[in-house]
This record gives sequence, C-alpha cells and structure tokens, in this order.
Amino acid sequence: MLFTPFKINSITLPNRLVVPAMVTRLSGEDGFVNDAIRERYRRFAKGGAGLIVIEAMAVHQAKSGPLLRLGDDQFIPGQRDLAKLMHDSGPGKVVPQIIHFLKIARSGWRQKVDDLSLDDIREIARAYAAAAARAIKCGYDGVELHMAHAYTLSSFLSRLNPRRDDYGGSLENRLRLPLEVVAAVRAEIGREFPLGVRFLGEECIKGGATVEDTRLIALALAKAGVDYLSVSAGGKFEDAVHRPGEPLYPYTGYSGDRCMPGASYPDGANLYMSTAIRACLREHGQQTPVVATGKINTPQMAEDILKRGDADLIGMARPLLADPDWPRKVQAGQFDKVIRCCYANVCKARDEHFQTVACFLWPKGASQAPESDDLQPPQWPASGDGLKIEHKNGRIYLRWNAASDNEGVYGYDVFRAEGAGEFMRLTAVPGGLTTFIDGGCAPGVGYRYQVKAYDFAGNRSAASQVVAAGTA
Repeated sequence: MLFTPFKINSITLPNRLVVPAMVTRLSGEDGFVNDAIRERYRRFAKGGAGLIVIEAMAVHQAKSGPLLRLGDDQFIPGQRDLAKLMHDSGPGKVVPQIIHFLKIARSGWRQKVDDLSLDDIREIARAYAAAAARAIKCGYDGVELHMAHAYTLSSFLSRLNPRRDDYGGSLENRLRLPLEVVAAVRAEIGREFPLGVRFLGEECIKGGATVEDTRLIALALAKAGVDYLSVSAGGKFEDAVHRPGEPLYPYTGYSGDRCMPGASYPDGANLYMSTAIRACLREHGQQTPVVATGKINTPQMAEDILKRGDADLIGMARPLLADPDWPRKVQAGQFDKVIRCCYANVCKARDEHFQTVACFLWPKGASQAPESDDLQPPQWPASGDGLKIEHKNGRIYLRWNAASDNEGVYGYDVFRAEGAGEFMRLTAVPGGLTTFIDGGCAPGVGYRYQVKAYDFAGNRSAASQVVAAGTA
C-alpha cells in the first residue's frame, strides 16, 4: 500500500509517503528562497516522497529569525522557481505550509491570543487567504495551514486559550478563528486546490487538549472542507525552558519531546493520536485522509499502519532528513541501503540553539545530505574489524577498526542482541567515530554486538565479528 497512488482532491500522489514541514534555518531573515533552500528541497523531491510540505512560511511581516515568507508578492518569483525545481526533480506533489505567529521577546515575554483585538483577528484570516492565493500563483499543488504547536491558530484551539469572548472558552468558540481561516482560504483558492491542516493530536501539557478534544477538532475541520489532516503533538510555550537572553523555544520541555520523540521513546510513539482521530472521522462519515507522524521509520511499520487503517498517509521527517532517498530506495527493495535515523535529535538541538538544522549522521560540517549512486561497499582493513568489548561502570564499551571506502565511510550501524535473540539495529554513529557506549543494559542479561560500516550511497560492509558480554 505504501507505494500505491493516493488521490487528494484534484491531485494524485505517486505514493503515500509525506515529508512533513521541518524547520531548516537555511533562509535569511529577509524571507527569500536561497540556494541552500533550493538544494534541501531538491533532494527531498529527487528522493521520491509522494507529498513534500515545505517548511512554515509567514503569512505576515512580523519580525522573526530565518524564516521563509509568503506575506507579500515580492516573494512569488523565488517561490515559483522553487516549486518548478521540485516538480522537475521528482514525481511528488509539493505544498507550502503557511503560518501566523505572535510576538516574542528575549526577555521571555510573549504575546498571547487574549492580547489580540477583533481587528487583529480579522487580519489573521485575511493574511492566510492572501498567502494561500500566492502559493497557487507560485505553481504549488495546494497549501497546508499551520495550526500546530506554539503558534497562533493552535493557541486559539488550545484548552488553555484564556479569551472570554466568542474566540475562547468553549470548543466551539476556540474553533471559530481556525474555521474562519479555512473559509477565507477556500474562498480565495477555490474548491479544486488541496487544502491541508497540520494540527495537534495532543498538546502534551498540563490541562492541555487530548485526543478526546482533538478528534472533535478534526471532525470540525473535515466538515469545513479540509482535504487532509496531518497530526502532530506538543511543542508548546507553556512548558518551554527560558534561557536568559534568548527567546522562548517551544520544544525544550516535555511537550517538545513528544513533538519529536527521541531514541528513548518507542517507535510510533504518537500513533494512537492519528488512530483515534481517523476513527472519529470515519464514524461520522468523513473520509478526510489522515497523516500519521512520530517516529515511524521502517517500511514494515508504515505498511502495517496503512493496512490496519490507523492512517491514510505516512509522515516521516527525521528519517527523510537522514536519507532523502528513503522512498526511492525502499520502493526499489533496497531498505538495506537506507541511512537510518538514530533519533539522537541533534537536528532538534540545533534548531533549539538557533543553528542551521543538519543531521547528526551527515559528514561533519555538511549542510545537506550526501548524494551518491556508488555501488562499492566499504571494506574492513586487512587486519579485520577488530571489534572489542569491555564492560565497566555499568556500561558496555565497543571499539572497532575504521573501515575504508572508495568515496568515504559515512557511518556505522551498531546491532545488539539480547541473550539468544535476534540482532536488532541499536543505533548509528558518524563515520569519524569508531566507538560506542551502551548505557542501556540491564543486569543479569547477556548481550551480543556486531557492527556494519556504510558509505554515502548506503552500501553496507560485511558484518563484523560478534562480541558478547554479560552484565552482573
């Protein structure tokens, strides 16, 4: 099912894989498309995902850091060139995500929804509609509205919305502005262009919305004519950690962890949200497609989600950042050549520290994913892989000899087996490292390890020898 075409309104996706919008910090503060942006999205397009959502771009002119913009006609030429480049580079469809955000200061002060006048609110709907119209003029295949995380529309939807007028309090009132935005955008772009919404399955903060609320939000959006719903989680200001001299970053607290679940979370950590939301839609006769996200990382897992009916489309952000060619390789039956995300969340940390977003596994200093069609795998040295193991201070230390490759060793996959069980991929380390420390071993269990080197194209070396250690 993963690689079957899928129709959304007037467009047909070549497959059911979605690249959700991801912050890159590659644009300048002027908001124009630049060469680094073009290269990042060319790679995603070439990789073959069915739908690529370009990072959030502002519908208004409020000051911000590096952020693409679509709040004025001056941005159309660059966006039009980007849309054409992506269409020329791959088979997938392309939509921009458009966003409105409130003001924030380095002191920690932030503007809140109850600070907005009714005129301010009306201007938000107008700005979204105008930006959506520009997106269609640029040649994009549709548009996605950002109603998630810490930003304006999500804050109106939040159970913590403190307004006391028709835009706060009850669920019906909290939905008022988001539905006005949907109506304004539809009136501007027409019925034939796909209109998606990214929103929260749970806020993941004390007193925040859960799926009991958000399934009904999804139902209201579906009835309003939204063509797909992409489910995220968390990323709120309410539990953000304030660092003196820096603006609040809404992914530093627990809700930020839930937005981008790291290595310590189970695979598919947020899947129950999209499952509940989709079930509610179907129970009420709505066939609006649902995009599931949140640490979905293997073809089998994606296929199982689709077959169970937990979602209609599969969103993969960090896995496709690590390897934009994931769709193309998997469709060709070469999952063994995919560079697999290790969920170290260095990409998240770089955004948190206002740095260009890059993958931990990319070569040091790289601002884009490597690109190679090489077929020659890495080799261990003539002396062997030299894998050694040591158990001390409650941790297991692995060391091995560096492999070599005609283009370069990209990294190493580390595999672990518990007792007599099967080897499972534990993590990956960049090519400049030949050590790994496993601090997640329980006492009284025996562990076995092996390592494989991989190159820029994802070719794997032969597996290393197996080493074992018991814990006391």
